[in-house]
Amino acid sequence: MSNRVQLTKDGHRAYVEASEAVIGTDVDYAMLMKLYGTHENPDTRYSPGEVVGTEMHVKAGQPDPRHISTSYVGRQNLTMRMSMRRFTRLTNAFSKKGANHEAAVALHRSRRVP
Repeated sequence: MSNRVQLTKDGHRAYVEASEAVIGTDVDYAMLMKLYGTHENPDTRYSPGEVVGTEMHVKAGQPDPRHISTSYVGRQNLTMRMSMRRFTRLTNAFSKKGANHEAAVALHRSRRVP
């Protein structure tokens, strides 16, 4: 890559190992932890909690604080799930072969969006 990569992760431990294996450690990265409130109403105890704050932790390099956000990848994931049936939850439209899955993702990525 021609530019230094800035990476933001949430608190999921698997992301740390995966990103180091794929990208390496020569990146600027930070961890953004969302802090959730508790539910007072027992009818909503299984619903996601309300985000009451965030904590940013610099893990390597010098990431730009203005760009420490998980919103970018969250938006990309939602776009991919909404436009490709195989990525929606609880569906039977999955790829049986890795090559078919890879081809579907490549087609999605090559689409031009106005």
